Amino acid sequence: MKSALTAFAFAAAATFAHAQDKVTFLTSWYAQAEHGGYYQAVANGIYKKHGLDVTVKMGGPQVNAVQLLAAGQADFMMGKDFQVLNGIQSGVPMVTVAAVFQMEPQGMVTHPDVNKLSDLKGKTIYLATSGRTSWFPWLKAKYGFTDEQSRPYTFNMQPFFADRNAAQQGYPGSEPYIAEQAGQKVKFFLFADEGYPPYGNTIVTMQKMAKEKPDVVQRFVRATIEGWKSYLQDPAPGNALIKKDNPKMDDGTLAYGHKVMKQMKFFDGGDAAKMGAGIMTDARWQKTYDLMVTSELLKPMPNWKDAYTLQFVKDLKVMP
Repeated sequence: MKSALTAFAFAAAATFAHAQDKVTFLTSWYAQAEHGGYYQAVANGIYKKHGLDVTVKMGGPQVNAVQLLAAGQADFMMGKDFQVLNGIQSGVPMVTVAAVFQMEPQGMVTHPDVNKLSDLKGKTIYLATSGRTSWFPWLKAKYGFTDEQSRPYTFNMQPFFADRNAAQQGYPGSEPYIAEQAGQKVKFFLFADEGYPPYGNTIVTMQKMAKEKPDVVQRFVRATIEGWKSYLQDPAPGNALIKKDNPKMDDGTLAYGHKVMKQMKFFDGGDAAKMGAGIMTDARWQKTYDLMVTSELLKPMPNWKDAYTLQFVKDLKVMP
């Protein structure tokens, strides 16, 4: 009897040791190359290696990621610095725990005759509603742009193609590829190159999660960063899962997005080159906070630093 109980105890201990913490991660849009590292960490068993059973769920136009995170229907989400700072101001206690991209990949697509962003003064600019409460106030302050020159961007590039006096928002791995496929020559200006400070593709969770389950957060951050490093080396496993989640995604778009991310060093450029991937700094967050306040997108608040923590990245040291 005693030996049977001992055997049962050992079996239970072994089961517990191999139990995976279940985690749900919510992306910002339909599955694409810019989400590749998360899918890669699932496909290659990197999350599993770190004791995590991760479900990646797609975002989209009808998905309110902040609401789902706050309601406990997701443990982590792919976020933005402005979004989290606004959440803190609105009483939603989110916190950014890592920056997958060292810069925000938002930028402007223009016709070939434009040589610099300041040349767009007076030209038509197509932008989505989200741009009006993030980067457009920064552009207005920096280059003297006005609301009068803006038009709604409906994620259709035809109006831009038809108007040689127009520019439109875009991401380097998306709109330039669409233009290339349509036989249109364009230029792309990355806002980060002009001093736009936010990080891109951040990992966000609730402050409660970071406080009560720091080990899970730490393992998720490390596994995700390892997943991204793997994806940029060989994207095939991650791309297979991306296409499974988003059947409309094609190989050409994935390959283009992957190439652009490597060329522009979103993951391994900036501070990441010396301090390790995923890194964030107080100085960068200060610049983003100051920008939001001066652009009147945020009221001054004493607790703005609650929007991020360096706890999970300061000793990560995953070198690109």
